[in-house]
Amino acid sequence: MEGLFDDASLRSDADLPGSGSLQANTHASAPLAVRMRPRTLDELVGQPQLRAEGSPLRQLIEGRQSMSVLLWGPPGTGKTTIAAIVSGQTDRAFVEVSAVSAGVKEVRAAIDHGRADLTRSGRETVLFVDEVHRFSKAQQDALLPGVENRWVTLVAATTENPFFSVISPLLSRSLLLQLDSLTDDDVVEVVDRALADERGLDGAFQLDDEARDHLVRLAGGDARRALTYLEAAAGAAAAKDASTIDLATAETAVDRAAVRYDRQGDQHYDVISAFIKSVRGSDADAALHYLARMFEAGEDPRFIARRLVILASEDIGLADPTALTTAVAAAQAVQLIGMPEARLNLAQATIALAVAPKSNAVTAAINAASADVRAGKIGQVPPHLRDAHYPGSKTLRDASSVGSSGTEGQGRVDYIYSHDEPFGIAEQQYAPDVVLDAEYYRPTSLGAEAAVKERWERIRRIVRGR
Repeated sequence: MEGLFDDASLRSDADLPGSGSLQANTHASAPLAVRMRPRTLDELVGQPQLRAEGSPLRQLIEGRQSMSVLLWGPPGTGKTTIAAIVSGQTDRAFVEVSAVSAGVKEVRAAIDHGRADLTRSGRETVLFVDEVHRFSKAQQDALLPGVENRWVTLVAATTENPFFSVISPLLSRSLLLQLDSLTDDDVVEVVDRALADERGLDGAFQLDDEARDHLVRLAGGDARRALTYLEAAAGAAAAKDASTIDLATAETAVDRAAVRYDRQGDQHYDVISAFIKSVRGSDADAALHYLARMFEAGEDPRFIARRLVILASEDIGLADPTALTTAVAAAQAVQLIGMPEARLNLAQATIALAVAPKSNAVTAAINAASADVRAGKIGQVPPHLRDAHYPGSKTLRDASSVGSSGTEGQGRVDYIYSHDEPFGIAEQQYAPDVVLDAEYYRPTSLGAEAAVKERWERIRRIVRGR
């Protein structure tokens, strides 16, 4: 094992005096985000589902259980911190493997090192693998013996969906814990704590409310990014011999102008409304402007994606049947990739939906059908359409077929199987009598819906015997 931790792809604190976690690597010149890393689970900001009494993570830490965990969540939500807490609060050694530069050899060496420590001194090792999704299948396979035999406590972190990026054997041997993006209030707590804490800025600076809001918006739920921006803003204030960080200083330090945008207020609703109406109105340039404003203000990209999925059916429908596919694909890309890269997927979907032909026929159709149902137009299902698979239905069907006037057979034999008819369409009553002549779907002649309209009108004439 000589020279194991000389490799840049591995980092260990096992040989540092009195250290038992990543906290031992902090020093006065370390980045603010590193110095302010929580030391205990109770200091962790956000993730209430993981900190709750009796939660699997708390059991792992307080019960000293040797279970491996897979942490899945956006950047800056505390994945590395949780690994360090697991190590520090349970007095386990901490070894970090870089998924970017480590190979199978380094993974096996780290596990062997942990196994040797366990055999020699009984001390367990936390093996932290950041961005485990970057590991190949062979590299992930190399983790299995250590996890299965509990030679190490694996804490693996990923920003991508582990069901796509992590091999099944490793998933089945690990406890999957999902982390959420921090809320604005969470980020404010992180920033304010760093301003006052002796490990942070130790009360040397005051932060204006406008500057705080600007940093929180730019952080986008990422605590590490918030602290990085705060450190830069403090440096800019110190250069001017100022003890107050105002909005102008914060803008200069992070090279980003403040965007007037309140994610809980009027700006949130006004901008998303303008965005949707621009897409509906087919103005791709205006839509991109509002999309960029939301990006720069730190709007939740999942919210934007959801609105595009709704619009694809509400305002485009069958005028471009691929619109919904495009919007759903963009929403999935947001989940799989995350920001900032997912901005490209959302921009592509925005342009595609803006330039697509528009139709609200789908919206009008379901609204009209719902209005009739709410008005009480709910008739009996025609007998020949009723289910004929439950026990007893054959008796009722046979009774009906011989002309029993007292009982309408269920799933009667006079049901016409569409596939036996020319063109696969049968003349047959499908709707209840009360809405027999209703025409809910009225397709337009726009885009691909023009062909749908022509086909639907022919089909309706055949089905209704016209």
